Parts: sequence; structure tokens; C-alpha cells
Amino acid sequence: MLSASFNNYSRAWHTKPLHAMDNKKAYRPKWDHYFMTMAMMIAQRSTCDRLLAGSVLVRDKRVIGTGYNGSPSGLDHCDDVGHLMHEGHCIRTLHSEENTVIQAAKLGIITEGSTLYTTYSPCYHCLKKMIAAGVKRIVVGQIYRDTRIFETCMKAGVQLEIHQPDTKWLDHLTELYQTAPREKLGDIKPGDAHVEDRTSSQTF
Repeated sequence: MLSASFNNYSRAWHTKPLHAMDNKKAYRPKWDHYFMTMAMMIAQRSTCDRLLAGSVLVRDKRVIGTGYNGSPSGLDHCDDVGHLMHEGHCIRTLHSEENTVIQAAKLGIITEGSTLYTTYSPCYHCLKKMIAAGVKRIVVGQIYRDTRIFETCMKAGVQLEIHQPDTKWLDHLTELYQTAPREKLGDIKPGDAHVEDRTSSQTF
């Protein structure tokens, strides 16, 4: 049986579905916007403040890998011990694209024919790894520094696209997070008045 506090939390969360706020219909994003939003959120896990970057690897419209700028598991992070610089670059971390493909490889997932969504265009070294891994399409949020990637993608037969944001989807996301419940599990106790008020008219 669920604890009383969890029951109250669940009831408070489901009092009014987010898509039903103000009787508005949910905005269903197209696939590119959907996966790029994931990459943007994943970027927030980055542990190198020189660039917060996130990537999502997709095959047949299914996520097969995710990654962000960060050190390999078990090693120090830039946020904790500072940057490890070499020739103007921080080499302590793996780039988001590297971490994404490595994650898929570690789990034994085939990456041939996949699409990479990434917040920033990959560096030349990461691009070579994406090509070797069989990535056939790369969708980037912004072009970052190295423009050689355009010619390289063309030679390798990799489709490179700059993501065109959907303002309606971004507006919907803003509203979605503004209306998301703020209660924490520990903040809601059995018999809380605000919980009872919010759930009194709900039918399950």
C-alpha cells in the first residue's frame, strides 16, 4: 500500500492535468523539436562551464544515447577541481557527442543510420567519431567555431542541419514549466488543507 504522504502527493500532482490548464490543448511538437528539447535539458548536466552542451542520439525515432560535456565516470569534474587546459582547450571532459556515442557503445546499441541532435555543432574530432559510428544526420542548435564540418559532412554523406526553433513550442514549454506543481514529497502531509482543497473535486 502506498504511504499516505505519497498518496497525497500523487493526488496533488494529478489534480489538474497540465495539458488541461485553462482548457488549452496540448501542443504536440514535431520530432526535431522534441529531441532538440531533450538535448537542451541534458546540457544542464554539463560539468564544464566553458560550454554547457547536450546531445541525443536517435534511431528510428527512439533515443539510443544521451550525453553532455563532462568527465568520464569516476574522474574529477571541472566544476569541482577546475579545468585541465592544453593548447587552449579543456581536456578534462568528454564532449557531449563523444559521451552520447560511448553510452550507446557501452550498452551494445547499434548506431548505424542514427541521427544526432546536439545543442552546438561538433568539433572536428567529434565529427570524425560520429561519421565512424555511422551517424547519418546531425541536427545542431548553433554553429560552434569549426566550420570545416560542413565540407567534411558533405564528403562523408552526412546530412548536417541547423535546427529552426518552433516559437509556439518554446512558448508552450515556458507555460508548462510555469504551471508545473512545486510541491515536494516532504512538503505534503496527510490532511493538508491545500491538498484536500485541490483534490476535493477530482474524479479518479
